Amino acid sequence: GKAWTAASFRIPTATLGTETQAGKEMSGIRAAPRVMAVGGGQVIESAGSVVGAIAVSGAPGGAADDACAKAGI
Repeated sequence: GKAWTAASFRIPTATLGTETQAGKEMSGIRAAPRVMAVGGGQVIESAGSVVGAIAVSGAPGGAADDACAKAGI
């Protein structure tokens, strides 16, 4: 899901979505199992290290999911 994707790639899922759009060099990542390249997944960091991730779904759009996830950190 989104939290797994954010933690695994160490970037927010909305950023991954932008970087993997059709026609971009990394677009093939979207076909990998478990990858969710849409807004809503945020990385949780402490002292410069990734310690986990949080994800939200169900808001009307990825930007709203992102806002909710950021509020939860």
